[in-house]
Amino acid sequence: MPDAAIGQFWVAWSGRVRTRSWSSSLLAAVTSLAIGVLFLLLARSGEPPAKTLPLSWELGCAGVATAAVMLFRRNQPVLLAATLIAAGVVSVSVFGAIAVALYSVAKRRSWPLAIFVAGLHLATVATLFRLADMPHDYAESVTTVLFLDVAMAALGMLARSVQERARQAQDVHRRRVEEARLLERERIAREMHDVLAHRISLLSVHAGALEFRPQAAPEEIAQAAGVIRRCAFEALEDLRQVIGLLRTAEDLDGERPQPTMADVEELVEDSRRTGAEVTFTNTVTPFEEIPDSIGRQAYRIIQEGLTNARKHAPGAPVRLTVSGGPGQGLIVELRNRTTARDGRSAIPGAGAGMIGFAERVELVGGQLEHGPTPDGDFRLWVSLPWRM
Repeated sequence: MPDAAIGQFWVAWSGRVRTRSWSSSLLAAVTSLAIGVLFLLLARSGEPPAKTLPLSWELGCAGVATAAVMLFRRNQPVLLAATLIAAGVVSVSVFGAIAVALYSVAKRRSWPLAIFVAGLHLATVATLFRLADMPHDYAESVTTVLFLDVAMAALGMLARSVQERARQAQDVHRRRVEEARLLERERIAREMHDVLAHRISLLSVHAGALEFRPQAAPEEIAQAAGVIRRCAFEALEDLRQVIGLLRTAEDLDGERPQPTMADVEELVEDSRRTGAEVTFTNTVTPFEEIPDSIGRQAYRIIQEGLTNARKHAPGAPVRLTVSGGPGQGLIVELRNRTTARDGRSAIPGAGAGMIGFAERVELVGGQLEHGPTPDGDFRLWVSLPWRM
């Protein structure tokens, strides 16, 4: 049986273990009584009949043994089996309870211990039958007990094996679910790094403009304040969405910001509103034809690229080019001068931009190149697969 099927069986079974415990106890009781009565009938129907206790005593012993099986088979199976084997010296009807106790030993204890208990029972029975002077059916009787003991021990070991494999499969499934949740949360965090870095960098640029130009025209101040308000609101909305996802572990596929290449124009306009000189060249039209799976990654890459340009080269012209097509791939290239004011970035960074680029490109099986060029530019080039 495959591990996955076993795991599903065990999960379903363990979830109803409390409601089904009474049924397993009932099955153990019925099995104990049935086998005990069968052995009693076989002993009394022989020629000559075997010596047994009076019928009322035998039935009483069977009832007491069955009650003991129902009470102690889970917690004390070895002690129960040893006690019942001792009781079997004087009563034939307890053989059914011995069989159920042996099954419990094999299921809940180690297999060497189960074999030892079965051997002890068989040796006791063989000695008793020999002392009872029954040469004509001695071999048949011992073989019957041997078959019963082996069958019950084998069933117990099989149940133990299935249970252990099911538990292992359940543990593996639980670990995989936790790993999937962790990876998904990390992916959400990477997206929020891109989103919030973009929003906050825009906010910082406009706030800096207000700080250094307090005498600007009222219209310019109002426009900058409006951009600051809008960026702050959008950043809070994005953050609220992701925090909601992280708090709800069962809803990892819920709603989250899902921009596409159709939103790149607005992204470029946001950068231009900060005073950045962004030249956007697009040879892929319309953007709606780009598959969402690569369009989302391309959008995030462009967003992070523009953010990095504002951080590390504020005021430097940025050239953004989007090209390619089905079968050729989607090509995104950003270029900007590498010099920043005073040799430092105006906005601090977390150092995760290039890591995010590499992870996104690797996720879709694309290619990434980045670094300074001989003419003093910083170049980011990404090729994402676009299948026909």
